[in-house]
Parts: sequence; structure tokens; C-alpha cells
Amino acid sequence: MHHFDKDFNLNKELIHVNHAAVAPWPVCTQNAIKAFAEENTTQGSLNYLQWIEQESSLKTLLKELINADSTDEIALLKSTSEALSVVAYGINWQAGDTVITCAEEFPSNRLLWLSLEQFGVNIKLISYNTNDDAEQKIIDACDNTTRLISISAVQYASGRKMNLKKIGNHCEKNNILFCVDAIQHIGALTFDVNEIKADFVAADGHKWMLGPEGLALFYCRRKHIDKLKLNQYGWHMIEQMHDFNSSDTTPAKSARRFECGSPNTMGIVALRQSIKLLLSTGMDQVEKTVLKNTQYLLEVFSNNDKLEILSSTDTDKLSAIVVIRHKEKNNDELFEYLKKNHVLCAPRGGGIRFSPHYYTPETTLQKLVKLLEF
Repeated sequence: MHHFDKDFNLNKELIHVNHAAVAPWPVCTQNAIKAFAEENTTQGSLNYLQWIEQESSLKTLLKELINADSTDEIALLKSTSEALSVVAYGINWQAGDTVITCAEEFPSNRLLWLSLEQFGVNIKLISYNTNDDAEQKIIDACDNTTRLISISAVQYASGRKMNLKKIGNHCEKNNILFCVDAIQHIGALTFDVNEIKADFVAADGHKWMLGPEGLALFYCRRKHIDKLKLNQYGWHMIEQMHDFNSSDTTPAKSARRFECGSPNTMGIVALRQSIKLLLSTGMDQVEKTVLKNTQYLLEVFSNNDKLEILSSTDTDKLSAIVVIRHKEKNNDELFEYLKKNHVLCAPRGGGIRFSPHYYTPETTLQKLVKLLEF
């Protein structure tokens, strides 16, 4: 039995099953931020060059986490929404182009594409039920106007893991751009940009990557880096970024061109520690434990005839998210009851969403299960 929770210092009263919203930080991340605050307070930016090293170190860790070919393909942006906007407003759309996404997507991966209707872009929203072959539905919706498909790797409200490889293969064969919102996937499950043939990937660090809000990973496959039109300009994204007197506006050859201005150093210090922890634990191990938690909850909930499981129970669609509904209590009532009993969860997808991480102790899950035995 692994005791991963020694790396965390959560209040023992809390039943924290809300990593799909905002995650708590590991102790190592807290310590890094304390040390960084201490350093700033006592000596300002004396060690600024070391801060820059932390930034490139974080990119190296992220490259490993998603199996990118190079750190040149990785930019550090403010949020998933900003990263997806770099894609949506960087493509040279033609009137009549089509974008395909799911009707069930989180607003950042739905409203964004709908905003392109002003350029004559058509948006097809594909709807599917829990156990539908959603991937095939998406592929079947493609035609010769399809320019881009944008999908969440794991759906936030249903917890359904998508078969990205199937969609990525179709995109590659048909010259369609493939954009993935991986915020509910990276950090919980293994992720490989090359295996799924993604062109663009966006994921904020404050969920399964266990980092703070305000710092996101943006992956752009090398061949697209210079094809996206830039809508922001600043000192940091110029090729000659340290020559402050230059009038040369040539953007960096790498994905740094998408990082307009000064980096979020405090976020970088924090996220770097959290990713180091995930990688030293091993993403295979993290995934194994995450799925064990999911399977445990599904098994126990399916034996409770007052509960209905709304998330998928197919082995190949499982993620770190489980959604249930109570057959006799309404959702608001159930949510209030859980909150009163120190459960951190979220009302999503027509039910209550639970999202434990790899370090969530079994005893915590047992307490949760007990609370639902009315």
C-alpha cells in the first residue's frame, strides 16, 4: 500500500474529491513558494538568472510529461482559454470553414469557437450519450470544409475519456487540424502528443497537475509554430529578446513567440515542483492509482440501488472523474449535505462530480462512500 498522501498536508477533516476543479498544492510546492517569497523579500531579484533557469526547467519537465519532441514546442501561458485563443485567432480562416467540437464541452472550448462565426466559420456541435461512440460521431460529421476538430481529452461534466488516437489518425489522414483541451487529463493519466497526433494542446496547471491558477501549458507542433498569426506583441516573444534597443520585431522561432510579456515566475516556481513530484512518482503509477480509485467508487456506487452512475463505466472511457445522481434526493440537497460533511466536490453533468487524485487515501474514499449510504 503506497502512502502518497505524505507529500500532501490536507486537513484530515476534509474529503477532497475535487481535483477536476481546483487542486490543493503538494507540500513541496508550498515550500518552494515560501522560499521564493523569502528570497524576494530579502534580496529582490538578485538571482533573476536562476528564475529563468526554473522556467526552462519547467518546460523540460512538461516536454517529458506530454512526450513532446522539443521544449521549443512548449509555451507557458495564463490559462487554457488563452492557449486555445492563440489557436482560434491565429488561424487564417476562410468563410465556409468548419470547426467541430462537442456540445458538452466546457465553455472555454465551445464559446471560443462559436466566436469565430463572425468570420463566416461554421461550428458543428456534436452531442452524444454516455456510451455512444462519440469519436465516430465526430469523424462522421467531417466533410471537405472541416478545418479543425477541438475536443477535451476528458469531458469535465461526464468524466468521459475520449479516444484521441482515433480522432488524431482521422485528422492526419484528412489534413484537419487537431486541437486538444487536456486540462482534465494531463497529470491524472498518461498523455502523449505524438501518439494522438495532436497539433495543439492546452491545459492549465491548477487541476490534475497540482499547480496554482494562472499558468498553463500550450503545446504547438513544430510545423505550425510560424503559421499561427500573432495577436499579441511584447518584448519577451521577440527572437532578440535581450536586445532592448533593437527595432527588429521578428518573433522567436520557438513557441516562446506566444509568450507576449514577462513570465509568471511565482507560478513557474510552484508548477515546476508539482510536475517534478508527478514525474518522480511516475505517471504510469499515478494513472494506475487514479483508475483504481475510479473503479473502487464505481463498484461501490453500483451496489447502492439509490444511486445512479451518470459517468461512463466502460473501461476504456474511464478517467479520474465519477459522476452520480441520487434517485430520491435532489442534487442541490445532496450537494449541501456533502458540503456540510466536509466533502469538496462539484455539481456537474446533472449530478455530483467526484474527482480524487492518485494520493487520495482509501480511507477518504471510504468516508465518502459511507456518507452516501442513506
